[in-house]
Amino acid sequence: MRASTSLKSLGFAAGLGLMFGALSLGEARAANPLEMNFWLSGPRYDGRVADCDKALPTIAYQFGEKESSFWNSPLKITGFAAVRETAFRPWASDNIPRRYCTGEAMLNDGKVRKVHFSIIEDGGFAGYDQGVEWCVVGLDRNWAYNPACRAAKP
Repeated sequence: MRASTSLKSLGFAAGLGLMFGALSLGEARAANPLEMNFWLSGPRYDGRVADCDKALPTIAYQFGEKESSFWNSPLKITGFAAVRETAFRPWASDNIPRRYCTGEAMLNDGKVRKVHFSIIEDGGFAGYDQGVEWCVVGLDRNWAYNPACRAAKP
C-alpha cells in the first residue's frame, strides 16, 4: 500500500512538472506598462559616497575581527596616516559609484603598511548603506586582492 501511494505521488509530481514545462514553452512577450518597473524602485546611484576618513573605523574593526577570527593573530590597526582619495567613479557613469582611497595603517606590531580601500554606494549588507572593501598590503592572507592588493585599486 505504501509503494502504491509513493508511486501515485511521484506520478502526480511528474504530471505537474510536465504541465508547467509545457506552459513555459509558450511565446515570450514584452512587458506591458503595468509590469514595467511596478514596485521596482531599485537604486538610484546619486554618487553620494562618504569621504575616505569615514571608512577608517570600519576598516580597523573588520581588520581586527578577520585577524583574530580567521588567522588567530593579535594584529590590530592602531591608526591611519596620509589617507587620500585616488579616484571617484573611475568608470562609466552608470556603474555603481565608488570612491577609491589609499593610506598607511599603523599596526600594533610597530609596522606601517599601505592600505587600499573603496567606499561603495549601496554596497552594505543587502544594499543598505555604504559598503567598504579594503586590503592591507602584505596581509592579504587569502589572496583576495593579489598581487600586493592591486585588485583593491581602481
